[in-house]
Amino acid sequence: MDAQLVAFIGVAAGMIAMPGADFTVVVRNALASRRSGVACAVGVAGGLLVHTALAVAGLAAVLIAVPVLFRTLQIVGGAYVLYLGVRAVRGALRPAHAGPDLEGEAADGIGRSLRHGFLTNVLNPKAPVLFLSLLPQFVPDGAPVLPRTLLLAAIVVVMALLWFPVVALLVDRLGAWLRRPRTTRAVEGVTGGALTALGVSLLAQPLAH
Repeated sequence: MDAQLVAFIGVAAGMIAMPGADFTVVVRNALASRRSGVACAVGVAGGLLVHTALAVAGLAAVLIAVPVLFRTLQIVGGAYVLYLGVRAVRGALRPAHAGPDLEGEAADGIGRSLRHGFLTNVLNPKAPVLFLSLLPQFVPDGAPVLPRTLLLAAIVVVMALLWFPVVALLVDRLGAWLRRPRTTRAVEGVTGGALTALGVSLLAQPLAH
């Protein structure tokens, strides 16, 4: 058995399952509808595919070598996550009789949810750096680098395609309770606050330099 591969699967599983912007945006879209949640989950996996492909190609090194480019991506990514967070908070603060407009978002089709998931993940500037530093650690000495890193990248994407749709389906399964006006507003407020905090954190780092 390939001990390094087993270790990588464990690390990747923990990294994928850790609550963050991806998890939050999937939950929020799943509250709108099952299709929206699954579409958002697929979008997140698509963003991971971009990051892992960059790492495999070595292009992610450019983000480290060119600080201005890295900071620009931080600002763009932070602004987008902040936008999603503020939007969710505003939904939670709507008059009680109105409730968050999740049905309206569901009516917009799966395209918006797919885009939300993809952009939330792909605009995370830390992801390519993480993969660029992580993948080489699990390439055995003397092993062909390209096939091995391609395998590791595929494992990450497949895990995302398994985990995030499960999260979306679980949220939908609990939908009768989660979609109660009071519960929905609470979830909107919590997810919106989490996304807003993440967005502010991403923006603060490059602006502090």
